[in-house]
Amino acid sequence: MTNVLNNVVAGRPKSTGGAYRAPIGSVLPTDSTTALDAAFKSLGYIGDAGVTETIGRTTTTVKAWGNDIVKVLQTDFAVTYQVTLIESLSESVAQAVNGDANVVATAATTTAGNKLAISVNSAELEHSEWAFDIADLETSMRLVLPNAQVLTVGDVTYNDGAVVAYPVTIQAFPDASGNSAYKYSDDGQKTA
Repeated sequence: MTNVLNNVVAGRPKSTGGAYRAPIGSVLPTDSTTALDAAFKSLGYIGDAGVTETIGRTTTTVKAWGNDIVKVLQTDFAVTYQVTLIESLSESVAQAVNGDANVVATAATTTAGNKLAISVNSAELEHSEWAFDIADLETSMRLVLPNAQVLTVGDVTYNDGAVVAYPVTIQAFPDASGNSAYKYSDDGQKTA
């Protein structure tokens, strides 16, 4: 098999956005190019590290008498994603990191801009659907998490040398088919 240059893809976000979140039960995408369901809300710009996917498998080896390895058992499987959300004044971002019910948004008026009132508490963050859109020239990719939950929100720093950002770790849970995530791509190489 020969090398195929078009199979090499950079992980850039689509120009229309890269990270989206929707309530559980929203229509999930099944390819990389169809427009997302209106329930998916953009999370805006994300940090320059992009999206980091970690697929973890923990195993235990079983040995026979004489120390031969006779079996390897998978004891754990987890899929997580790390992303830094940098649009800290976005209602969608505030909901993702604090919980939907903990964010009250008030639209701009003639006397004040858009406002957010956020309650910070120990309430468990809800499960939701996530999608990450990636594009490189004619190529498109989409990562879809049918059931995911923000597990951690890293340290948030307020200073004059950096933007206010929310580094989050998202746990992907298996859906009814046993899949924690779906990856779709289109190499953009159409036939003549």
